[in-house]
Formats: sequence, structure tokens, C-alpha cells
Amino acid sequence: MAQEADVIVVGGGVIGLTTAVTLAERGLRVRVWSRDPAGATTSAVAGALWWPYRIEPAERVGSWSLETLAVYEELAAAGPGETGVRLVAGVHSGERFAALGPWAAELKGAVEVAEGLRVVLPLLDMPVHLAWLERRLVAAGGAVERRAAAGFGEAAERSPVVVNCTGLGARELVPDAGVRAVRGQLVVVENPGVEEWFTEADSASAATTYFFPQPGGLVLGGTAEADDERREPDPVTAREIVARCARVRPEIAGARVLGHRVGLRPVREGGVRIGAEALPGGGLLVHNYGHGGAGVTVAWGCARAAAALVG
Repeated sequence: MAQEADVIVVGGGVIGLTTAVTLAERGLRVRVWSRDPAGATTSAVAGALWWPYRIEPAERVGSWSLETLAVYEELAAAGPGETGVRLVAGVHSGERFAALGPWAAELKGAVEVAEGLRVVLPLLDMPVHLAWLERRLVAAGGAVERRAAAGFGEAAERSPVVVNCTGLGARELVPDAGVRAVRGQLVVVENPGVEEWFTEADSASAATTYFFPQPGGLVLGGTAEADDERREPDPVTAREIVARCARVRPEIAGARVLGHRVGLRPVREGGVRIGAEALPGGGLLVHNYGHGGAGVTVAWGCARAAAALVG
């Protein structure tokens, strides 16, 4: 069968699209195979604040995150209306520099306050950002196909290199039994005037408290429910989310609910997997998956690491 591309990236979320853009802008012919439109992927429902939260391996996450932060700072300067990236101030409640990795020393203007750590960070409007990534890919000569892959061998028949950015799908496609779903539920309300983001997280709990001011409303969260693959919003959980956020900003209690979101974060035992292996028939399979809920935070750093394995 005639080869259609130099690289086929399987998976069209933020990891797949960012990896595809990185490869296409290096002069390779790239096609993305995505079962779902970008707006229907797990990435599209992310709260999307840059922060290396619940992601491993620790020794690599810092550099991936800082590489990505630098890109988002450039994109925010280019115009959030086009890229979906804004720099917004907020507070990580209860956080202290001493509890963070060496990467935290690189945060510009971050200060410890009574409530926690106050810092200006990238906040992404994911539907806008994903659409922008697709446009950037096309401008670099790449393309996106709505296509589900039954296996990587199918893509290898059409390209010498296949990049696996399938997230939760890697559980079956690799197969990798270490991949598991961590359910995240959000509530979107009319913004009652909140201009800054807020987070309060307990790594030992499935319940977190955060709110992010987005152009389409105030996004309230959240949950981190391991091995729970329910995709429908739970009304009791939704009420609890609103109540937790209203304890921080009471005006949220009366805000009109605009919608509910559920996403399944693709967490992997052992953390993010970036590596390469040979496929039967001589093709190369590069893995880039297992980012959990921090795909936005490490997207560009991981894309460059994966691209380096393509050669």
C-alpha cells in the first residue's frame, strides 16, 4: 500500500495535535487520525490551568512543564482570541514553594501569601486552543482525518512512523494495563464577576475545589475519581462542587448553571510514557501518552521529546 505520510499521529487531543504541529513544522508530512472531533475529546472539557498536578515521573515533568509554559506565554502575547491562551492571576490555596519541585523557582512573580501561592499562569480556553492547533497544523502542511484506528499496524501500512497519542485508548491499543481512567466532573455557571482563578486540592481526596474564569462562563470543579468511567454528570456531585466553590466566593451560590462536563483523565502507572519501539514490518512506533489531567501543562515539552525519537 502506498505511504500517505512521513508520520501518522493517532489521537487528536491536545497531546496529539501539539505533537503533530511540532513534527509538521520540522518539515515532515503529518496526518492525524482522530476518532472524535477535537471538540469532543477529553482535552476539550479540561479546566486547563497550567500546573504540573498529579503527573509523573517527577524528574522529567519539571522540564516538560517549563518548556510548555514558555510557549503559552508567547501564545498569550500573540492574542488569546486566536490561540485561546491567557495569562491570569490566581491563588493555589495552601501551596508553598518548599513543597514543590525545582521548577517552581522559575515561575515569574510567584509569591507566598497567607492563603497560599499567588501567581500568574496560563489559562486555556480549550475549544479555541484545539481549533487553533488544527489550523496551525494545516498551515504547516498537515491534515486531520476523522478515523478510528483498530491498531497501530493499520497506520504503519500508510506511514513509516506512527505516534501513539491515544490517551485512555492506549489501554487497549498498546495494550497497557497500567492506564486507568480518573473521572473529572465540572460545572459551568454564569460568571458573577470572578476575575481570578482559585484552586484548593488534597492529593489524598477525590474532591477538589477550583474555579476558572473562562470566556464562556466560570468553570467550577471538581473531582478526581479513580476507575470511575461514568460519562454522565452526577447531579449530587454537581451540587457539592458548587457548594465547595461558594464557600470561597459566596456569589457563586446564586450563579445560573450553564452546563456540566465530564472527562476521563488518562492516568498511567509509572507516569507519562515517551519511548519508541519497532513495529512488525519495520515501522517505528513512538509513544506519548499517560499524561493524566496535566496534558495541557506538559504538551509542548512532551511533543518535543516524542519528536526527537522520530528523528
